Amino acid sequence: MSLDLLVIGAGAAGIAAARTALAAGRSVRVLEARDRVGGRAVTDLGLGVAFDLGATWLHAAERNPLVPLARSLGVTLHDSDATRRHFSFIGTRRITAEEDAAYDAAEAAFDTAIEARAVIGPDIAAAEAAPRGGPWDATVSAWQGDVIAAWPLSDISLHDFAATLLEGSNLLPEGGLGALLARLAEGLPVTTGAPVATLRWGGREAIAEGPFGTLRARAVVCTLPTSLLAAGAIRFDPPLPASTIQAAHDLPLGHAIKVGLRAAGEYRLGLPDNASTDRQVAPGELLVPISFWPRGKPIAQGWIGGASVPGIEREGPAAAEALVREEIAARLGSDAPRAFRPGALVSAWGADPLSLGVYTHARIGAAGARAVLAAPLAGGRLAFAGEACHPALAGTVGGAWLSGEAAARAAIASA
Repeated sequence: MSLDLLVIGAGAAGIAAARTALAAGRSVRVLEARDRVGGRAVTDLGLGVAFDLGATWLHAAERNPLVPLARSLGVTLHDSDATRRHFSFIGTRRITAEEDAAYDAAEAAFDTAIEARAVIGPDIAAAEAAPRGGPWDATVSAWQGDVIAAWPLSDISLHDFAATLLEGSNLLPEGGLGALLARLAEGLPVTTGAPVATLRWGGREAIAEGPFGTLRARAVVCTLPTSLLAAGAIRFDPPLPASTIQAAHDLPLGHAIKVGLRAAGEYRLGLPDNASTDRQVAPGELLVPISFWPRGKPIAQGWIGGASVPGIEREGPAAAEALVREEIAARLGSDAPRAFRPGALVSAWGADPLSLGVYTHARIGAAGARAVLAAPLAGGRLAFAGEACHPALAGTVGGAWLSGEAAARAAIASA
């Protein structure tokens, strides 16, 4: 089979690339190694309600291309920022109004310091620009690093971190973000269970080989995570340029675990719907945010992020569940974990051989790596796409989608 465009990977970037090619009247085929579409976005119903094990929010909603697409499908979008009730703790007590104001001030000071330092001087670790010494500074840095970036700020490029700070609304699609992507992929020519082993891209046509056989295309969009590119998951013939490989190494994936718990009964721990909890931590201490009763659903969700995650994943799902239950007990009392059924829904993206992590950050001194990775090769006949390739919306499904559209346009122009 000879095509105008071959897309490798059916995550958000691959779905966007395929839709772009089809809208331009081009022939396309998407090869996906998994047995499903969505990549690092999948909605699970194991708790009796929709639960996103991977990507969850439509970040920067005002410029997120998935927002109008979701609305065109009739999907309800919930403004999680507008409905969230935030409860912070010091030890086992809720913080006072004065302490809450100090926490807010520390968050504002962090943003100001990052933005001010990023415009002067050479690239440094984001942690070096962050305020230190205040009672809430370590907590804010833990949020920004381990939780949001899924890796410590001490290992993250300040310039890239500042360039990818998100603004605007964060919307939650009813039914789950993974389910939304699956709907957007309906009708696309996707072959699942089809990993590409070799891609020969040096001639006028690219030739993909794998368990599906051989497929020829005039151009290729590859949406593999940088972790797999760096590990050589596909053999490229000829080899990729050293600069492209280096960019993949310079954009490693962070690590995070989601833990979902189902309520055992009607008891709601004295917390309202959409309650978000955290606690004050010391420098280097693990911060585990836990949300309760999202939009009235009888579940809680814990988030474990950063350098401790690989070790927890090696211990197995029970270790992650135990950690979240311990955090619930520390904030809400020793009897609080009994409000939830035994067992949990636990993600394991770092152990997943088709992801090896959650989303990218740039190493110190490698703030330009996203542009290098996104630069089309062979006049556009080979282009890379995904959240790692977007200069401002990195780490988001919206960024991956926009990157997939751009890569497809470059590939179409070259064909």
